[in-house]
Amino acid sequence: MKHDVKGKDVKLHRATGWKQGLLLLLWPASLLFLVGCESAEQGGSAPASVEVRAIAVAAAEVQSRDLSRRLLLSATVRPRETVRLSAQTRGIVRQLLVEEGDRVTAGQLLLSLDQAEQRAELARAEALLEQARLAYRRQAELYQRELTSSSDYQAQAAALRVAESEYQLWQTRVAFGTVLAPRDAVVSKRWVELGESIREQDPLLELTDVSQLVLHLGVSELDVAYLTLGQHVEVRLDAMPDRTMTAEIRRIFPTAELSSRFITVEVALPTDAWQQGVRPGFLGRVNLMIDARQDALAVPASAVVQQEDDAFVMVIANERLEKRVVQTGVQRGQWLEITEGVAAGEVVLAALAGEMVEGQRVRIVGWRG
Repeated sequence: MKHDVKGKDVKLHRATGWKQGLLLLLWPASLLFLVGCESAEQGGSAPASVEVRAIAVAAAEVQSRDLSRRLLLSATVRPRETVRLSAQTRGIVRQLLVEEGDRVTAGQLLLSLDQAEQRAELARAEALLEQARLAYRRQAELYQRELTSSSDYQAQAAALRVAESEYQLWQTRVAFGTVLAPRDAVVSKRWVELGESIREQDPLLELTDVSQLVLHLGVSELDVAYLTLGQHVEVRLDAMPDRTMTAEIRRIFPTAELSSRFITVEVALPTDAWQQGVRPGFLGRVNLMIDARQDALAVPASAVVQQEDDAFVMVIANERLEKRVVQTGVQRGQWLEITEGVAAGEVVLAALAGEMVEGQRVRIVGWRG
């Protein structure tokens, strides 16, 4: 019996030990559940001393930048004034005193034609004029003595005027045989040679005023409104790459080309451009500023969040985010002008500002701009 009792006691002990182990395993979870319930019932929360982790962000400093709009245009250097001289009478080139590149002054003889026939006609016209003058004087004396009629006197006066006109005509034709420079210039082209026979309206010479060289730029109708007379522009020449010239807008043509919608803008080079070695035909490149904004406060466009009618940025101050409403201006590339709301030197979140909340702790790990 004792053996049986002892066996039963052993079995009971083993069963009791197993249940106690199970209770010990379940106790921590139960306790946690009870503690959690107690905390919920007492309105408990996480300790206030727990600090929110700082988020790594990229930042940008509010700086003054040149947001001016510029146009890069090119055009060929040309003289502002060019004079083409053509023959006004026929003849043979007897004298040819200039060639391309020669500088000439106003009134200088450039070439002359053989005018033998014209001079002979002039001599005949001069003789007829003298004859008409003598006949008029005799007729005038007779008219004063009332020895001739009024009609005869008036007819002789008319004949004298005809003779004077004929003489002036041949004087002019003879003068056409000599070609004089109408102004100070440089001979840029010559189409005739010594001994060549020419006819009326044949081209002879081209004179170029090199004291004023210009560029004719084609500017879009959308941009020309930003240009003003007298505005300074920078010009670089391919033939003189190490030199920059300051030119100015001399005139803006009143109408646009129908096909291209471009308006011609004339840019005048300095008056000493010729002395500096600039020649007509050189290719000039112009850096033209329109809508000048040289000292505009700007931030990356990605830093600004558009929200309905407002725009805002996240300013970083004392490692915290502060929402700031701003007024924006023009955008040039990645930069957006800020006209109100921030000051130079302040730091803003460079991107993803719309996904952050005010007061969030951040740490700067990168910079833009």
